[in-house]
Amino acid sequence: MGAAGLPWAALWALLLPLVAADEGILHASGSGVPPVTKDYCIIYNSNWVSLPKTLDNATFRALENLTSTVLCSSAEVPSGSMKDKAVVVMRGNCTFLEKARIAQSLGAKMLLIASKSRLSAISDNKTDFEDVTIPIALIRYNDIVDMQLVLGNEVNVTLYSPPLPEFDYSMVVIFLIAVFTVALGGYWSGVAELENLKAVASPGERETRWKKEENVTFTPVTVILFVVICCVMLVLLYFFYKWLVYVIISVFCLASAMSLYNCLAALIGEIPFGQCRITCSSKTIEVRLIFLAIFCIAAAVVWAVFRNEDRWAWILQDILGVAFCLNFIKTLKMPNFKSCVILLGLLLLYDVFFVFITPFITKNGASIMVEVAAGPFGNSEKSDGNLVDVPTERSAPHEKLPVVVRVPRLEHSASTLCDLPFSLLGFGDIIVPGLLVAYCRRFDVQTRSSSIYYISCTIAYAVGMVLTFIVLALMKMGQPALLYLVPCTLITSSLVAWRRKEMKKFWKGSNYQVSDSSRTPLLQDDGTPGLHRK
Repeated sequence: MGAAGLPWAALWALLLPLVAADEGILHASGSGVPPVTKDYCIIYNSNWVSLPKTLDNATFRALENLTSTVLCSSAEVPSGSMKDKAVVVMRGNCTFLEKARIAQSLGAKMLLIASKSRLSAISDNKTDFEDVTIPIALIRYNDIVDMQLVLGNEVNVTLYSPPLPEFDYSMVVIFLIAVFTVALGGYWSGVAELENLKAVASPGERETRWKKEENVTFTPVTVILFVVICCVMLVLLYFFYKWLVYVIISVFCLASAMSLYNCLAALIGEIPFGQCRITCSSKTIEVRLIFLAIFCIAAAVVWAVFRNEDRWAWILQDILGVAFCLNFIKTLKMPNFKSCVILLGLLLLYDVFFVFITPFITKNGASIMVEVAAGPFGNSEKSDGNLVDVPTERSAPHEKLPVVVRVPRLEHSASTLCDLPFSLLGFGDIIVPGLLVAYCRRFDVQTRSSSIYYISCTIAYAVGMVLTFIVLALMKMGQPALLYLVPCTLITSSLVAWRRKEMKKFWKGSNYQVSDSSRTPLLQDDGTPGLHRK
């Protein structure tokens, strides 16, 4: 990976929530013995009517299927067919409240409006329909068809809206993935550093090691340039999302396939058997690596084709994403703690600015970070904390940026019926602190300090993640994770260096670093100082 990797590295996203329609549950019960029950998603407007929070307080009504009409006139239905019933009609031709007024005048106690298109927020001018008091809900037409097939023609229904669970176990999975990736990426970077030190001590291995080395070292100037690229990329995405999103998807496929190959190749290299080689153009390559490359490319292609199949594609995206983060943390080297402080500090300011400051600049008062995360049609989604609902329907109107690790929400709620909500964590929340953890691990290797920096920084990252989840649960609104991860990791690393009286060395970096341009070790084989770059 070279300097050309900076643009696609700048595509990290820290996704945050949006506000949207109220979601509820239609609980349907058949007439059999014992009765068969099933739940379906509904969309309603809580400003018009409040639904019970549990089934205990809900009232069941017999369902009258009138999907052959749109109910824009009372003459469309037989007299008395709605009396004390829940009625379902088709969407279209007139407003929701006009349909509700007609249904209420004919004796209906509940109105369901079936929609063949994607469910959206219910809105209308309620001031002109103050007399309408019956519950109104939008439901998928396919669900009405399924209801008849599963439960029969005699169905009793009720509506309720259970509160969203404050804690979901998907957060635990996200936490484990994040901490595992940061810890493993830092450890891998330390292993590579140890191999570099051995190569420095052996002139024969040194040239071979340098030829294989693909690391990129971030200087303070490079860090500033990188953050500028992040800002430019985010602004470009804000204005040209519907075109650039496909560019990012393509780049993600390429980068993740390469990263998956590098991760698996490192594991396969430790296997002592199956090392059959073939020769091509005076170069030899292991056959198993050829098959590995084909497998990694196939994995990325399968994800690209089925990326909107949210019932299972998230697994493949997470595998590719973790591989991307691991390879990035191992490949990108921070030369000293000074560069780490500059990078993490600037990205923290970047995150806070584009989340909290840009709403005062944009015309619609929305955060640029939120707009980019949700896409151009993001206002049709709902989220709570770091849980973002992604439509499961194949007709979803826009693509999502794939630079996140995501896990489906595990607790049953209206959201799990209406969409498929995910707990999301942007790659930036893993990679940015992960670079500091990797530096700590390399510093441990260089100074032989028994992994104290690495372990302390990894624990600090885990504490920062827990703190992020606690704030999300308490405030019930999205928070930039770096706001908590950066202070936890930087302060912990600084305290460890100060306590060990190694702050100066930790700040400037170890003298075991190797100059990338001159390829001259800063500490020569005989222990005397080498040539320093000026």
